[in-house]
Amino acid sequence: MHLPHPFQPKDSAGKLAKGFLRNPLTPILGIFLLVIGYMALMMMPREENPQMVVSGSTVIIALPGATANEVENVIVKPLERKLKEVKGIEHIYGMAMDNVAVINAAFFIGEAKEGSNLKIYDKIMQNMSILPQGAMQPIIKPLDIDVDIPIVSVAFYANDPKMDPTTLYDHVKEIQHHINGLPNVAVTDIKGAKKHQYNVQVDVNRLAGYNLSLGQIVQATQALAYNVPEIKGKTKNNEIVMIGVRNAIDSVEDVGNIIVAQYMGSVIHLRDVATVTAGEDIQNFKSALVSIKNDQGKFSPLKDQVTLTVSKLQGTNAVNISEAVKEELAKYKDQMAAEGINYVITRNDGERANEAVNELVFHLMLSIVIIAILLVFVLGWRESLIVTFTVPAILAITLFIAYMTGQTINRITLFAFLLSLGLLVDAAIIVIENIHRHLHAPGAAEKDFDELMIEATDEIGAPTNIATLAIILTMVPMAFVGQMMGQFMKPIPANVPVALVASLFVAYIFTPYLAVRLLKKPDHHGDHH
Repeated sequence: MHLPHPFQPKDSAGKLAKGFLRNPLTPILGIFLLVIGYMALMMMPREENPQMVVSGSTVIIALPGATANEVENVIVKPLERKLKEVKGIEHIYGMAMDNVAVINAAFFIGEAKEGSNLKIYDKIMQNMSILPQGAMQPIIKPLDIDVDIPIVSVAFYANDPKMDPTTLYDHVKEIQHHINGLPNVAVTDIKGAKKHQYNVQVDVNRLAGYNLSLGQIVQATQALAYNVPEIKGKTKNNEIVMIGVRNAIDSVEDVGNIIVAQYMGSVIHLRDVATVTAGEDIQNFKSALVSIKNDQGKFSPLKDQVTLTVSKLQGTNAVNISEAVKEELAKYKDQMAAEGINYVITRNDGERANEAVNELVFHLMLSIVIIAILLVFVLGWRESLIVTFTVPAILAITLFIAYMTGQTINRITLFAFLLSLGLLVDAAIIVIENIHRHLHAPGAAEKDFDELMIEATDEIGAPTNIATLAIILTMVPMAFVGQMMGQFMKPIPANVPVALVASLFVAYIFTPYLAVRLLKKPDHHGDHH
C-alpha cells in the first residue's frame, strides 16, 4: 500500500534519485557516458610522462674584437640588469668570452612558454640602444623541452665496416627528410654522422720553402668559399641581366687550383703546398658505436652508427608518431638492406607509453573485478553488480573531462585514477548499503519500493557530500606545489576531485535506478512485523 503522503527528498541526493528513478533517459545517459569515456581513452594523446612547462631563452650577442672583460662590462652586466625587470624570471646566468656574450634566462617552472619568450624578445629589442657600437644583432634562442627531448631514436649501421661513413650519412639524411614531413613531428636530428668534406693536408716544408704562413692558406680557402660575383641589375639598354653562378668548388681539382699567393712572379696554387682529398670531416672526433643482440642472446661486435632522433610537438600522441616513424622506416628497409645498411630502434617512448597505459588500464579493470568479488561476499551479487557498473561510468566522465581540458594519458594521470579508485566506490557502496538496510528494516513491506529507494538515497546525501568534500580538500594543496614536482604531480589534483564529484552524481542517479530493477524486498517481511 502507498503512503498517504509521498516522501519528499530534502537533499540533492534524494532529488537526483527521484528525478532519474523512472526516467526513460537514464539508461541512455549511462550508455552515453560509457561511450564518451571509451572514445576519450582511445583519442587522448598517450605519452610516458606528463607535459612539463619549462621556459627559458638564451641570448647570444657577438662583439668582434672585444676581450672577455670588455664584453662583460658593456654587454653582459647591462643586459642582466635589464632582464631582471622581466616578471617571472627565476635565474639569469651571464657568460662573457672573447668576442661574444651569452646570457641564459630561466623562468619559473610553469610559466607559459610563448609568453615568456616574447617577454625576453621585447626586453632585448627595447634596450638595443645600450649595446655598444660594433655589436651584432642579438640571437635569441628559446628553450623548448618538447623539441629538445626526442621520443624516437634510430641507430643506422653498415654491415661492412669498410663502407665509406659518408655513404651511410647520405642515406640517413634522405630518410630524415621524409620523417621530418610526418604529422606532429617537431624536429629531427642526426648525431654521430661523418659528413662530406674536402680535406687539405698542408706540407709544412713546402710552405716554408715558399715563405708562406698557414694563415695565408686559411684566408685563401675561406675567400673562395664566400666570394660571389656581383650581380648588376642594370645595363645601358635597360635590359634585365640574370647571371648564373656555378658552385665555386665542384671537385678536388678545383680546391687544388686555389691561388694562395704569388712567389717570384709566378702564382702558387694550393696543390703546390698541400694534398687535397675528398673525404669525411676528419676533425670530427665524435663517434657512436652500436652492438646488436641476436636471437641467441649474443651481442655482435661494435659497429659505427649514425643516430636519427625524432621529437614531437607538445600535447601530441607519442604512440601515433612513433608508429608513423616505424612505418616510414619500413619503406626503406629493403632498399637499405640491399646496400648493406641496417637499423635498430634504440628508443621508443611511444611504445613504452602505450605499454604503460595498457598495463595500468589492465590493473584498473583487475581492481574493479576484485572490488566486485569482495562486494558479493559482503552485500550480495546484485548489490555488487550495481556498484561495479558505477566505476566505469565514473572513470568515463573523468577521462572525458581530462580529454576536453587538453590533458594526456600518462603514468601520473593513470596513477591518479588508481589512487581515486578506492574512493570512487565509497558513495555507491554507501547508497546501496543504505538501500539494503531500508529493504530489510521492519515495516519495509508496507512501503512503496520507489519511496524506499528515494528515502534511502536522500538519508545519506548530506554526510556523503561532506565526506567527499573533505577528501577533495585533501587533494587541493597538491595543486599549489611549485617547481618541477608540482608540474609532475599536476594530474593528481586535476583528476581526483573530478572523479570524486562524478562518483557522487553516478551514485545518486544510477544506484537507485539499478536497485529498483535488480533488488527485491525480502520475503520474510510481512504482517508479523
